[in-house]
Parts: sequence; structure tokens; C-alpha cells
Amino acid sequence: MTSRTTILPTLGLLAMTAVWGSTFFMIKDVVARMPVADFLAVRFAVAALAMLALFPRHVWRLGRSGIARGLALGAVYGAGQLLQTRGLQLIAPSVSGFATGMYVVFTPILATLLLRQRMPGVAWIAVGLSTAGLALLSLNGVSVDAGVWLTLASAALYALHIVLLGQWSRHGEAFGLSAVQMVAIALVCLVATLPHGGPAAPPDRAAWLAVLYMALIAGAGAMLMQTWAQSHLPATRAAIVMTTEPVFAAAFAVAFGSDLLTWRMLAGGALVLGAMYLVELAPRRSMALAAEAGHHEV
Repeated sequence: MTSRTTILPTLGLLAMTAVWGSTFFMIKDVVARMPVADFLAVRFAVAALAMLALFPRHVWRLGRSGIARGLALGAVYGAGQLLQTRGLQLIAPSVSGFATGMYVVFTPILATLLLRQRMPGVAWIAVGLSTAGLALLSLNGVSVDAGVWLTLASAALYALHIVLLGQWSRHGEAFGLSAVQMVAIALVCLVATLPHGGPAAPPDRAAWLAVLYMALIAGAGAMLMQTWAQSHLPATRAAIVMTTEPVFAAAFAVAFGSDLLTWRMLAGGALVLGAMYLVELAPRRSMALAAEAGHHEV
């Protein structure tokens, strides 16, 4: 891969995780005023309708196999969303953030088991650094209860989604594949609301604005960006870049005055960024040095 074809997808994933990090405040406010399953159903239904309206031809061009893959990816992601949200009701948000971030560990394991991919040593070192950084950012002691197990299960599903998306995403198919995934996620979340009669609408204008932002920007836009970026990046590298989400969440919390800057935030953020450096910048630097050495030899 050339430098340009990897830098742009990496920057796209970073922008996506920054958007995800900005939603913590809104989600906390909205789910305090409407059921979690209803919030997810409305959010992803709006996202799905918007993407189908914008990209109907791209969906058609996928063909049966592409649509089937998109539905499978969306079902996996939607199930992960429901498990994560259910787990969040039982444990602290900080613990949920750490347990969810464990997809950075599950991703290379699943890639090795399912795709027989051999991970370079630097990737495993980066996984360890990311995990340590997530722990510093999120944990102040934790007991492993039902909420933790549910969230770890969601992390495993997110990892499966990352691995499969990296395998199935193709150049030029990001619009169609993202739209189909969003439809499947919406259907999974809508089914979860059926026991209490279907989804209720957001209660007021502020809640609607938050849901629309999370549906169109943090939902449809983020899925589109991830699908495009993973057509250019290996799954493990994408997962490590995406662990910057809690770094952005902590930065937003400090910037808006809801949290104080601590040594744990600084150290945890440094470890996560160090992991990203290992898998993103270090290989390119080595290639550049090798090219320069060859030039001097000539």
C-alpha cells in the first residue's frame, strides 16, 4: 500500500472515532428520557431511510451476494449494539468503555482463527499497548458480573464485524454496503422493541436533534467512513486506530468541563496513541528509511 492510500483511511477512521467520542453526552441525556431499545431503533431507522434515499443505485449494484453480506454485517453489528446497551444498564460507563474496547484484542484473534492471517509482532505489541491504555482511561477497579460479560460479548461481535468488513468491503461499494448494513441494524433494533409494542418517538425537540445527529453523522456517516476505510486497511490496524474513541471522549469531557484532566487520561491516551503509531507511522518510516538508504547506495 502507498502512503496516500493508508493515510487517508486512517484519518477518516480518526474523524469517525472523534464523532463517536462526541456522542457520550447526548446518549446519556437521551436514554435517561426514553427506553434504550427505542432510542436505537429510531436512530438506526432514520439512518437507514436516509442512506436508502441517497444511494438506491449503489445498493442495486451490489447484487445478491453483496446485499447478503451487507445484511449479515448489519445483523452482527446490531446485535453488538443491543448487547452493549443492555450491559451498560448494569455496569458503570467507564467499565463499559473498557469492555467494549476489548474488540482490539478479539480482532487479531478472530482474524487468525477465521482467515488464517498471521499477525506481525508489532501488531500484537500495539494490541497490548491499546489494552493497557484503555484500562488506564476507563477502570478504577472492576468486578466481572453479568453486565461485563454482556459487554464483552458485544466487543466480540464488533471484532467479528471489523474482520468480516475488512474481508468483504470492496473499492467502490462503500455507499451500497453501508446502506444495506444500516437497514439490517435498524431491523435488529426494531425487533428488540416489539415486546413493548414497538419504538416510541423521542420525547422533545432536543432529543430529536440529538437522535438526528447520532443517526446521520455518528450513524450513517460513520458506517460509510468505516466501510470505505476498511477497504484500504487490514482489520487489526483499523481496530487499533478505532481505540482512540475513549481518548476523544475524555478530551470532550475535559473540554466541556464535565471532567478534570488526570494523569490516567494522559497516560492512557499516550499508550493508545503509541499503539496507533506502531501500526501506522512506524512501518511507513521504516519503508522511507529503506528507500533513502537505497537512494544513497546508488
